[in-house]
Amino acid sequence: QVQLVESGGGSVQAGGSLRLSCAASGSTLSRYCMAWFRQAPGKEREGVGRISSGGGTTYADSVKGRFTISKDNAKKTLYLQMNSLELEDSAMYYCAAAGFCFPLGRDSRWNYWGQGTQVTVSS
Repeated sequence: QVQLVESGGGSVQAGGSLRLSCAASGSTLSRYCMAWFRQAPGKEREGVGRISSGGGTTYADSVKGRFTISKDNAKKTLYLQMNSLELEDSAMYYCAAAGFCFPLGRDSRWNYWGQGTQVTVSS
């Protein structure tokens, strides 16, 4: 059992940077595979990236090279560093957790979800 709370969303100019945080409580963060998802109006929810319990990462092609996922097990916090933001990155961003690193395309398999934090990129 784990509870997740995202923070750090906001408005930013294209080309700028933003760091999202996901604070976990109720369990040990190191037990889980953690992921970031996003959903824009009129679009399906998509996986942004994930980080395994051991620290290995996987990213969607659309964000590879621009976004970085990291975590601090001691602080029980997951991070998403977003650089070189584009208009297409505007979405509600969610963190998620599961006992296994499920494919990012199978969002229904991820067990725990935060409430989301809004990211708006403007020109």
